[in-house]
Amino acid sequence: MPYDQQRILARAAREIEPGQIVNLGIGLPSQLFNYIPDEAQVLVHSENGILGGRPCHPDEAIDYDMIDAGGAYITTCPGASLFDSSMSFAMIRRGRVDVTFMGAFEVDEVGNLANWKIPGKFSPGIGGAMELAQKVRRLVIMCSHNDKHGNPKILHRCRLPLTAPRCVSRIITDKAVMDVTPQGLEVVDIAEGLSIEELRAATEASLIIDASRVGSY
Repeated sequence: MPYDQQRILARAAREIEPGQIVNLGIGLPSQLFNYIPDEAQVLVHSENGILGGRPCHPDEAIDYDMIDAGGAYITTCPGASLFDSSMSFAMIRRGRVDVTFMGAFEVDEVGNLANWKIPGKFSPGIGGAMELAQKVRRLVIMCSHNDKHGNPKILHRCRLPLTAPRCVSRIITDKAVMDVTPQGLEVVDIAEGLSIEELRAATEASLIIDASRVGSY
């Protein structure tokens, strides 16, 4: 796995607190499974009807009937429960999930999220992202700061179709950690070795940066 992705995952793992119900989105967020210790007192939720999932260890036999929402084979922790998708989405809609981690094509400075559709390209559909983005107590975005062409993904306003408006709490990229606040995007941490000027140059959105308070990761 590229170092930039490892940086994002390690920083995102610090957002998880004991006792939480955590949902992991498809793609990079699903790799957070490998950053949650077995002894951590958290329950991982999956939209297809699992509460208390965990990754299979290399020496464990795979149960081919046990997958997460992204189709990866998983197993369960002691005390886990299985249920149908209607119950799973009832948990989401009632705000029972504490935090969800998702990827993004674009995020903007008021917390709008676009992560499901690029016009003209195939999309399997919006899936559970729309429900999660609107109803989960806290939404943390994990994504690269720029796309493969170097274009910013952290924008003044999203240009792609929205998953949900004003739903993002925190953004974690390979370059910075930013909180969505009423005043705009406030930088919490900057990647080690990156200057404030370099961060601003890589970002379209306006950034609030208090150098005396910003950490590194």
